[in-house]
Amino acid sequence: MSKKVIAVAVLISVGGAALWFSQRQPSVGAEHLVDTLRSKIFEADYRVLSLPAPADQDQRVVEDGSRRPFFGDVHVHTTLSFDGFSVGTIATPADAYRYARGEPLQHPAGFEMKLREPLDFYAVSDHAMFMGVAREAATVGTAYSKHNSSQSIHGLNDPERRGTDLLSTLKRIKAFSNFLPENVNAIKSGEIPVSDALDVMSAAWRETVEAARRYNDPGKFTTLVAYEFTSTAADAGNLHRNVIFRNTEQLPVQPFSTLHSANPEDLWDWMDAMREQGVESLAIPHNSNGSNGHMFEMTMSDGSPIDAAYVQQRLRNEPVVEITQIKGTSETHPALSTRDEWAGFEITNERVASSLMSVPEGSYVRHALKRGLVLEKMGIGNPYDFAVIGSSDTHNAASGVSEDDYVSKLGLISADGKFRGSVPFSWWEGLAIKLATQDLVETVEGKTYTGGSLPTFGASGLAGVWAEANTREHIYQAFRRGETFATSGPRISLRFFAGSDFDDDMLKGNDVFAEVYRRGVTMGGHLTLQGEQQPTFILWAMADANSAPLQRLQIIKGWIDNDGDVHEAVYDAACADGVEVDPVTQRCPDNGADVDISNCELSASSGAAQLRTVWRDPSYSQGQRAFYYARVLENPSCRWSTWDAIRAGIKPRPDFPATIQERAWSSAIQVY
Repeated sequence: MSKKVIAVAVLISVGGAALWFSQRQPSVGAEHLVDTLRSKIFEADYRVLSLPAPADQDQRVVEDGSRRPFFGDVHVHTTLSFDGFSVGTIATPADAYRYARGEPLQHPAGFEMKLREPLDFYAVSDHAMFMGVAREAATVGTAYSKHNSSQSIHGLNDPERRGTDLLSTLKRIKAFSNFLPENVNAIKSGEIPVSDALDVMSAAWRETVEAARRYNDPGKFTTLVAYEFTSTAADAGNLHRNVIFRNTEQLPVQPFSTLHSANPEDLWDWMDAMREQGVESLAIPHNSNGSNGHMFEMTMSDGSPIDAAYVQQRLRNEPVVEITQIKGTSETHPALSTRDEWAGFEITNERVASSLMSVPEGSYVRHALKRGLVLEKMGIGNPYDFAVIGSSDTHNAASGVSEDDYVSKLGLISADGKFRGSVPFSWWEGLAIKLATQDLVETVEGKTYTGGSLPTFGASGLAGVWAEANTREHIYQAFRRGETFATSGPRISLRFFAGSDFDDDMLKGNDVFAEVYRRGVTMGGHLTLQGEQQPTFILWAMADANSAPLQRLQIIKGWIDNDGDVHEAVYDAACADGVEVDPVTQRCPDNGADVDISNCELSASSGAAQLRTVWRDPSYSQGQRAFYYARVLENPSCRWSTWDAIRAGIKPRPDFPATIQERAWSSAIQVY
């Protein structure tokens, strides 16, 4: 097998989209491909697609003025993404929306996927780059399939070619290995007319838009038109963003992709220009954990210092970041938060589509919030004043966020525990993969498992918003104002408020939140204190009835001192079972929650269905510039890899945790 095939195996194994690198097996021509995809191939398109308002938009949505939690996923790939198609996904955007509404969906390997309960909102966000092209190239008889670069994938997803065995997987990887570079080079050389690619991509974009328009049901289920801008730095640092549009009446004719420019700052320029024409959107960075420090830098992309214009443009276009998803959690890293016992949750250390390690500094949300304080103190402004959500980044069209039926994101490539990395290969399978790939397997206690980043992936995550109604307008506005939260999968509801005069009696009233909204600010907001005022916080979390009980409710604080040094601290704010927080350690005592690893049964003697409290910062100093956000942890439960092991009748893989503590994070409140 050639080195290029091995490199593409790395690409597919981690669900990368544009570039691939392997520390031990560099791909042939990888440097050329990087240069090619970081140069302009298409001219930016500023035309507007104007469509009539759907008839159901006139449907009256009943509101009572209160805000409720809604859960969704705004990072979903279908057959229109070339990497989704490459791993066997044939589900369309319409299929994805039906799944989110509660209907079953067939996995590429043939089994059924179904949510326990429908989601409230969903956004198909296929890669804009080559959207729909792989499907068109593989469908014999289409105009695009006649190009030489399409020959290798003819009939790739025909029924007889949808095996999940090792030989079928290696054949699939080999068939797809040259597709991307050959198509890019053929377009640049003129062998494939630009119009051929653009026609396919435009048709796929219309399919995406039409599916969103068809399945939107105001008040019951919301669809959001979206796509992914899939950019990668020259060193394989991830710079991906999902672009979400406010409505379906004013949209771009063609999304801005890395075929137009790989620079996110150019994406913001395009978004600004489209906004002037009535096309409102926001971008959501994701997988900052794999960005190698590039997602939240202290300079602009050209290395020049960040200025006020950059700050305002980034805030305008990127008010939200994705803090958790299948390819790892991006809250913080143990190397950055050495005094946070829970900092190592579902960490994926590699850069996206690479076996190279990602530098933690500049790659995690909490660190970015702290960097924002530094830039602000320098008089520049704070470009990292953002809210948070979670989403899945599934490439199966289905949001798979439950540990007990997790199938990862890679269709046929991750259809069973062996390829997910939770179950060892037989001796001959392990030998075959070692010979074919060398660096995609690893030996643990004498057994051969899938290696790399795939086994570190997690069953995560979901976006939560607080909104008056389940409509596009209300959900989009929640994103804009930052009243959002993220979960690692369970539907935990989390509220977080700050004020200067909250008192303990406020939690006892019949209309608690009306008073809290009147007297304070919600997550995503700014609290300005006067004179001797001190910040007070209200935290409220509700457990998911289908998941483990809650264990503890926490506050994470970051602040900057007079010398410009930044600090962070973690405080437990409320404990399950009526136990008090230790005033010295600022921690809840161990509640004894346990899991039977043989069957994943949870201990029933501890944990809470609800945690709420009024919290005051014991370390606050007058006039201190700080941010605060809430985090709530469940009792321990089985990780997906343990569920896989139980089904296989073996012990869990010893180098991975058998249990995890699912959690939710609020957006931060900035205190001045």
